[in-house]
Amino acid sequence: MSFELTGKCSRTKARTGIVSTPHGKFRTPVFMPVGTRGTVKAMSPAELTELGAEIILGNTYHLFLKPGMEIMSLAGGLHKFAAWDKPILTDSGGFQVFSLAGLRKIKKDGVEFSSHIDGTRFFLGPVESIKIQRTLGSDIVMAFDECTPYPCTFEEALKSLEITTRWEKISREQLLDPGQMMFGIVQGSVYKELREKSASELVSIGFDGYAIGGLSVGEPSADMMRCIDWTVPVLPEDQPRYLMGVGLPRQIAEAVSRGIDMFDCVIPTRLARHGTAFASDGSTIAIKAGRCAKDFSPIDENCTCYACRNFSRAYIRHLLNVGEILGVRLLSIHNLHFYINLMRRIREAIGAGSLPELIESLSPE
Repeated sequence: MSFELTGKCSRTKARTGIVSTPHGKFRTPVFMPVGTRGTVKAMSPAELTELGAEIILGNTYHLFLKPGMEIMSLAGGLHKFAAWDKPILTDSGGFQVFSLAGLRKIKKDGVEFSSHIDGTRFFLGPVESIKIQRTLGSDIVMAFDECTPYPCTFEEALKSLEITTRWEKISREQLLDPGQMMFGIVQGSVYKELREKSASELVSIGFDGYAIGGLSVGEPSADMMRCIDWTVPVLPEDQPRYLMGVGLPRQIAEAVSRGIDMFDCVIPTRLARHGTAFASDGSTIAIKAGRCAKDFSPIDENCTCYACRNFSRAYIRHLLNVGEILGVRLLSIHNLHFYINLMRRIREAIGAGSLPELIESLSPE
């Protein structure tokens, strides 16, 4: 793996770069569509490629449960199984320690889960997580961590961070396949002392890149940005920085201006499944609303995606209202096109020194 810085913004901390992996390169800043169970919902790999996606995400916890590692091994790894020949990043399952809190028990060496599918008990810790990610064959492997809820006290965040740091150190000690790289994950809730402590300790361990986790879990956007401001100066300049699970268009652009390179979020496809589309300024449009029933204009007049070139709001609303899967697919295509195109606009703005103006043009949350 290599990360090459290709440019810096003259007015912010934003930068552009290229990450090289065994399955190809991707440009940063980048948005990674989320394919939790081995697919980006409602999308084919060919459609993602046409949209310009250069890397996607998979999830260790969910793929471990179904289809399971025996099938994944027989298939030759996630790339072959999912017919995706570009880079893949896999989450470690650490987020599920947070999101499935009612189904797990934290122990010294990992987490004992009750499967959300059938209640079967299994153990997932740093050793198991990295072994699963080796079987998946992802290009970027995430260290195993614990994500704190919001709000939590300083003492709760400190206790969680101590667990996370131990787990991430064990993760780093595990064997990876040639070409795989591992990112550490900075935690510490919304506390400056803990964020800096976490980042410093992870840099001492030494990873191929660094993620900022534990955000977009209910905290105000201003707190999110403060955590980024505290963390980025501690991280190496010559390695990628990844803000996990974020987010809304303006949040992404603001984070880029603070030095973040990589993003993922379920928002584009999740909102599509609920009948919501993004406009070119980052605001949202409720396509299922009654006002769209006789609106024969495209989702967004400024968009050139397949959905906007060929179909009207009225038609897509009709599809959604009668339960036709094409409606969800068209909105997914549109929303992912918007996000991937937003990253292109951001990269261009970094080069032109106009990122602050782009940020101001995006709808506030």
